[in-house]
Amino acid sequence: MFQLKWLWHNLTGDRVRYVIALVLSVVGSSMTIINPSIAQRIVDTFITGEDAARKLTDERVLLIGLCIGMIGFTLLRTSLSYFTTMLYERASQNMLYRIRMYLYNKIQGQDMKYYDHNRTGDLMTKMTGDLDMVRHTMAWIFKTIIESLTVFLAAVAYFFYIDVSLTLWLLLLAPPIFVVAFVFARRVRPMYSDLRERLSQLNTTTQENISGNRVVKAFAREEFEVRKFDEKNVNYSTANKAAAMVWLDYFPYLETLSQAFSVILLLAGGMLVINGDLTFGEFAAFNALLWGLAQPMRNIGIIINDIQRFFASLSKIIEIYYAHPDIVNEHKPIVKRRYLGRIEFDRVSFKYDKATVLDNISFSAQPGETIAIMGATGSGKTTLVNLIPRFYDVTGGRVLVDGIDVRKLELDELRGNIGVATQDVLLFSDTIDGNVAYGNPEMPEEDVQAYAELAAAHDFIRKMPQGYDTIVGERGVGLSGGQKQRIALARAMAIQPPILILDDTTSAVDNETEEHIQKSLRELEYSCTKIIIAQRVSTTAEADRILILEGGRIVEEGTHAELLAKRGYYYEVFKLQNEGIGRQVTAHGQE
Repeated sequence: MFQLKWLWHNLTGDRVRYVIALVLSVVGSSMTIINPSIAQRIVDTFITGEDAARKLTDERVLLIGLCIGMIGFTLLRTSLSYFTTMLYERASQNMLYRIRMYLYNKIQGQDMKYYDHNRTGDLMTKMTGDLDMVRHTMAWIFKTIIESLTVFLAAVAYFFYIDVSLTLWLLLLAPPIFVVAFVFARRVRPMYSDLRERLSQLNTTTQENISGNRVVKAFAREEFEVRKFDEKNVNYSTANKAAAMVWLDYFPYLETLSQAFSVILLLAGGMLVINGDLTFGEFAAFNALLWGLAQPMRNIGIIINDIQRFFASLSKIIEIYYAHPDIVNEHKPIVKRRYLGRIEFDRVSFKYDKATVLDNISFSAQPGETIAIMGATGSGKTTLVNLIPRFYDVTGGRVLVDGIDVRKLELDELRGNIGVATQDVLLFSDTIDGNVAYGNPEMPEEDVQAYAELAAAHDFIRKMPQGYDTIVGERGVGLSGGQKQRIALARAMAIQPPILILDDTTSAVDNETEEHIQKSLRELEYSCTKIIIAQRVSTTAEADRILILEGGRIVEEGTHAELLAKRGYYYEVFKLQNEGIGRQVTAHGQE
């Protein structure tokens, strides 16, 4: 079975420990017949047997030895069970650690397309609840299966040894129990797959709501979000109850059939004792070991319940485990080099699913040049710059860096030569110093401050409670949009990349701050090709070349002066923004 092979593969390093645990489970469970056999001898020899009173006096040492033996075997089984459980736990926890690390690395190595099609909440469920279900199965469910099966077989073998006819009477209950369990398994399995999906939806809703709490509060949509969460919660609760009710539908049958063992023993065993075909000691042994038949039968329902949960969770984990990114490294360089920063788009096209986003884009940027990109929302600006660090791969044409197709460059080397700052800034729950130095954790503090100064961030950081040691919240909570953008810009410049991509990075800063940033970008101490997406003419005016995108195509290209002379899209944006500024100045003057 594929799932079992997968588990065995991931037990590498703990296989011996796990096999020892399985063997000890069999040994410990087999020992359950020892105490009933001792009890049988005690009853037949010292209680109901011939000359029982005399033997009780004359063979007292044997009786004491048998009693001590029962106590000793009980302590031995308890100790063995404890040691076995420790082995199971150690092996399963080690396996869980390895799988979680492997899955995390897998997720980290996926391309952007994977994240576009997988919900964050679903991935979190796979990394937590689903993995814990696999660990639980390895540590407890398989242990329960082995021990229940061993106890059942040992009890049946011992019962056959004592009396075949009574054993056959008891085993009449086994077929109907297995039929009930089989029907239950077929009915409940699809329910747990659905339950797993509803849990994923619930986690996704929770994650989105917590992550977007500012937006929720800004629009006063708390009640709406509560209702949405309640809907997902009700769906999950309903599915959980439905699965539980299925178990409750079959539980009475399994419990009744399990309890029927005692009834059969009393009726059939009692008749055999009356007829003299069974001794009181043998009857006592049957009675003491009857749980060896009844308990495994009771466990069948619980085992099937958890096994179905296990398969539902494991199928989701395996989806990540065997997921392969479309964008992979072709080779690993021995020494990573610094690029010159020459960029060329050669008849580039890109489709997202079936929608064309970019169509026959061609342009080049020489080392040290600044290329500005403008265009209406949805024109393909962000998609275009995402092709340079290979967040996505082109569907037609080529993107070249230093004359080499980026698909032939090693990913870490390529991306290590590119600094990226986006409008939607993500800052980690760390100090400001840690966020700025994210690309180079060993960066000296004075360098961190220098790049913060270039990004016009030093002044406001210095005024914060602990300065550069101030902890920023998740995603930069506690900072304004402009402050987050400036920290992100400092982070991008701090690695001194030969290629710098700025996606509307100064949209939330004032004009004076923007001028400071533009000046810093022009006067960088290292050679850097800059690709800047912007909507402000003030940002693009001093670029070496400006590209205007519309519908995924370049419709205008040139310098600031050349595009104004063409009186196209760029001219209209320039006129609109300058007229807006003029109106604001006039309005302030009238006040």
